Amino acid sequence: MVLKTRIPYIIAAVIAMILGFSTRRFAGALPAFAAEHFGDALWASMIYFGVRAVWVHKRLFWAALISVLFCFGIELSQLYQSDWINEIRSTFFGTLVLGSGFLTVDLARYSAGIVLALLIDGYFSKRGLRG
Repeated sequence: MVLKTRIPYIIAAVIAMILGFSTRRFAGALPAFAAEHFGDALWASMIYFGVRAVWVHKRLFWAALISVLFCFGIELSQLYQSDWINEIRSTFFGTLVLGSGFLTVDLARYSAGIVLALLIDGYFSKRGLRG
């Protein structure tokens, strides 16, 4: 039954990922605010749902905390600049996972994405609509 509980989180993570890619791909068709901020918020939401998929029996707050620590850790790691890690960051997947440069506003974007994912998760959890 654990797999049945994980599936909604995996689906939610994939949806967040697709929407996040879409904000980059179709940025010109989106309002400026959405094009600028939604991608990072959706990335953080994807991280939250991924954490929930792995640790389905942990509390929602725990998943949010782990997600914040992960996202902030990745962002803060961008303060470290060295040839070897910048070479990784220059690749497509390196940029997706590690980012490319520290921006304080990204911390707010990540927080908003995690809070939104937490609220969505809490809504469906209370109504027994997942798993």
